[in-house]
Amino acid sequence: MQLNRKPTRLQNYDYNQNGFYFITICTKDRQCLPTSVVGADDPGSPHIELKKSGKIVENNINKMNEIYADISVESFVIMPNHVHLLVNSSCSLKGSPRSSTPTNQISKFVAAFKKFTEKEAGFKLWQRGFHDHIIRNEEDYLYHIQYITENPTKWLIGKDEYYA
Repeated sequence: MQLNRKPTRLQNYDYNQNGFYFITICTKDRQCLPTSVVGADDPGSPHIELKKSGKIVENNINKMNEIYADISVESFVIMPNHVHLLVNSSCSLKGSPRSSTPTNQISKFVAAFKKFTEKEAGFKLWQRGFHDHIIRNEEDYLYHIQYITENPTKWLIGKDEYYA
């Protein structure tokens, strides 16, 4: 049985454009692997506790900033079954305006990140694909920075949309 998947990228948008992108990558089968959120006894100060695979994820996020000159991770949070990244793309590359499929440096960035973390972890860590949101203005940017900061608290009270 073949599944018809709907495209997850914005149609006709060139992801090589300079700008910010909010990216969410979920673990395979939404397993709680990389981290735990601790501090339930003090909801005012929950924090992330990295497991072995979480340390691999964090190291590879930091490596991505060294590998890619034109794409950098501005902010991130590694949750038990997903990771949120706020990525700044200042690509000098331009997509092909006449191409039926826009060039997608962000997808290549995510694919490389997944490949590196899975190779180091020694197992399939991520589900297929990822979610993205194109940051449209300063208010949107600030909202997503706050979202990343507050995500561990939302997890503890069961308000995170990926809560398992």
